[in-house]
Amino acid sequence: MIQNKKWPLEQFLAVRKEVLSGWKTGFDEKLNLDQAIKRLKSIPDHKNFAKKLADAKTYGRTLIQPRAGVALLDKHIELLQFLEAAGADFLPSTIDSYTRQNRYEEVEHGIEESKAQNRSMLNGFPAINYGVGGCMEVLDSVNVPLQARHGTPDARLLSEIIHAAGWTSNEGGGISYNLPYAKNVSLEDTIYYWQYCDRLVGFYEENGVSINREPYGPLTGTLVPPCISNSVAIIEALLAAEQGVKNITVGYGMGGNIIQDVAAMRALEEQTNYYLRKYGYQDVLVTTVFHQWMGGFPTDELEATGLIAFSSTVAALAKATKMITKTPLESVGVPTKDANATGIRISKYITKMLKDQKYEDNDTLTDEINQIKKEVDSILYHVYRLGDGDLAIGTVKAFEMGILDIPFAPSKFNQGKIMPARDNEGCIRILDFGNLGLNDSIKMFHKKKLEERAQFENREISFQMTIDDIYAVSNGSLVGRGTKEK
Repeated sequence: MIQNKKWPLEQFLAVRKEVLSGWKTGFDEKLNLDQAIKRLKSIPDHKNFAKKLADAKTYGRTLIQPRAGVALLDKHIELLQFLEAAGADFLPSTIDSYTRQNRYEEVEHGIEESKAQNRSMLNGFPAINYGVGGCMEVLDSVNVPLQARHGTPDARLLSEIIHAAGWTSNEGGGISYNLPYAKNVSLEDTIYYWQYCDRLVGFYEENGVSINREPYGPLTGTLVPPCISNSVAIIEALLAAEQGVKNITVGYGMGGNIIQDVAAMRALEEQTNYYLRKYGYQDVLVTTVFHQWMGGFPTDELEATGLIAFSSTVAALAKATKMITKTPLESVGVPTKDANATGIRISKYITKMLKDQKYEDNDTLTDEINQIKKEVDSILYHVYRLGDGDLAIGTVKAFEMGILDIPFAPSKFNQGKIMPARDNEGCIRILDFGNLGLNDSIKMFHKKKLEERAQFENREISFQMTIDDIYAVSNGSLVGRGTKEK
């Protein structure tokens, strides 16, 4: 069984030979580690993701990053330059779905079809097929840091290529880029794959290069209780730190209740730092990322714009280091570059207006922070206990038993028994706990909160609440009151 132990350099280099033999671009001479170190050290500070995040944290600023990626290299560069001009502080390269599934021959066909059609026939940028040279060209064409955003269970070759090209951030993790994305990939396999990705970053850190790693916070993006997303983020941060990662951004997807969202962000940063220190990782810089609303968007563009502004307000008040933006055309499909730029400008304006304002402490906020921390502590206690002190072993066992469980995840390695619903104020609570590692007093808290809503709406606590809540925001309400709205 996989263990949470730092890979010896010899093991990493042996596995690396196997990784680089998997696809023709793997033989790229630019993947020489000495050349890659030299390239990364030449990246100026203003284009280094880790260093720019550190500066933002120091000055208490929330920086802006969109999602974006198309198939053709020149069109992708044009898109990123357009978004940089719109005000993006960081740029993404969202990777296409074939690459995420390591289906590179099909990517080749997609690139050729895109050339023939003169438009993107892939839903992202095929970084592996363009190789180190193509990815270098992308980075050299912009003046802000670049990150790979994807959803890849096995991102080992992708990680090699982007970092050798000078990209200084990679999103993902063995849990967050498996269970919400894949059905048949085992958790033990993906933890192993992402240990490699993190060991690669650790190798660069050992050679004087600062690279950021970012677990994917929102998970399924649908009514995920903060205790679950925060627990996963902390676990992935600890797994990364063991492999030598020194700059970690933990994330959270907007829930909708301002107090709970601010509380979740504060609890996430505080507990990530606490657990890193507890287990001996004293020199890791932790920053945070807030994801704008990940659920169904209103079809009306003005209403969608309002939701983006609302999300930006919460991110700024929560003092997130970074925010991932959405667009007013989110409900339609892949946004145009103009719509993407609009989302950036809206978000940037709000965060600049609120940059010097603070969400003041109050009893309700403090109670919510403490509640989330209590729940995360309970889950992580069970994870470590199941692993007899080994986090990787405990994580695999925890998901096998449902001690950790992600709502609405497609993976057969996730029990999927937990069911969330909102309370009367719109906070995300747990309706069905499955086998989640929470004690009776925590369960009673959630039950009481849902009973308050049920009484207000004059209906029984049931799965219908969950259904109503899933569709509520796209219909202009946070809580799905159903036919009983008052």
